[in-house]
Amino acid sequence: MSASVTPETKPRIPKIPFWVQIIAGLALGALLGWVARSQDVTWLKETLGQIGDIFVQLLKLAVAPLVFFAILVSITNLRKVNNAARLATRTLLWFMITSLVAVGIGLAIGLVTDPGAGTGLTPKDGKLPKHEGSWIDFLTGIVPTDVITPFTELNVLQIVFMAAVAGIAALKLGDRAKPILTLSESVLELLQKALWWVIRLAPLGTVGLIGFAIADYGWDLIGKYATFTADIYVGCALVLFGVYPLLLATVAKVNPLRFYKGAWPAIQLAFVSRSSVGTMPVTQKVTERLGVPKEYASFAVPFGATTKMDGCAAIYPALAAIFIAQIFDVQLGVGDYLLIAFVSVIGSAATAGLTGATVMLTLTLSTLGLPLEGVGLLMAIDPILDMVRTATNVAGQALIPVIVSAREKILDLDKYDAVTASPVDDPAEGTGTDRKVAVTAAA
Repeated sequence: MSASVTPETKPRIPKIPFWVQIIAGLALGALLGWVARSQDVTWLKETLGQIGDIFVQLLKLAVAPLVFFAILVSITNLRKVNNAARLATRTLLWFMITSLVAVGIGLAIGLVTDPGAGTGLTPKDGKLPKHEGSWIDFLTGIVPTDVITPFTELNVLQIVFMAAVAGIAALKLGDRAKPILTLSESVLELLQKALWWVIRLAPLGTVGLIGFAIADYGWDLIGKYATFTADIYVGCALVLFGVYPLLLATVAKVNPLRFYKGAWPAIQLAFVSRSSVGTMPVTQKVTERLGVPKEYASFAVPFGATTKMDGCAAIYPALAAIFIAQIFDVQLGVGDYLLIAFVSVIGSAATAGLTGATVMLTLTLSTLGLPLEGVGLLMAIDPILDMVRTATNVAGQALIPVIVSAREKILDLDKYDAVTASPVDDPAEGTGTDRKVAVTAAA
């Protein structure tokens, strides 16, 4: 008589943790990239490039509508929060403070290490970027000429502007805007659900992105930028694991290890996807899991995903400006370093949460009067740098709501202390309007 297999005894295939999938994707991508380059396997290189491009394109496909509805809903959610203006002001203030600290670290590392020295690169190696940034373009480019072009050309700054106007108008209309708000919340949940399907492809996208980068650029090229690359990673590490824990321990007065335990799913996804906006649903979910009130998190995280860029808009442009100035033999003075800090703190919205930080870099270079051809020197190495920059961005976007909530006595300390390192299975679940409890900021 054969033994029957019950549902309880039926063997199950163990579920591979998402972070293990990501690491496996990194390792496999590096191996395939090395094979494609060392053996000159053209079809493998092209396949890796196509896989990476498709993954990034899928992320970008959701960016425009996700940003619009996330900002619109986040602004209207402020109606549920007492002292909303105070919370918004404190959030913006801490965004600026941490950006200033980050750019200071970037400048200090650049002045100590001289990243442009001994690279063998010359001004002839540079080329003008396809997209440039200037203060005139930045200021005049905020207001769109029509409502369609920002979505087709993926101008996130203009999308944020339109969403903010729509959100404020909805607040003013009150109950008459309720049908629009209900629709917007439903559309946002739909987008987050669809984006999560894309996020699940991140391990495969990692294989393509890392593999193509190694196959196309090779380790020799990375060697030329060794000091600059190390500076970026060291600078981001100092902010990630030095400045942020210090702020959590001294300002928020909470256990920093708990923060990293809860925020890790968003940080690792940001490292792979290189998109703050693409990571935004996961960032919001882990922020809520850390005890930040949902109504406040739904405002602070989308706001941060489009403006809070310690990696892309602070550390990177500071080091890149020093690097390019050394290549082009331009001497920078104290005034120039102050300008870099100013641009990093005020102009960070120019990065707008998209993959890469070219616009922010051109904005910094044009302000300093440095040759824009210098951007071309860094384009080849950009994918390697962008991973740690975006991870730093997203960590900061989760950090500030925790700090502000703790300072305002609205952080759920029980949830914070009990947070687990479990992955976010689906950030779209539980992000609806099922909870209507108002958040009261301390006076």
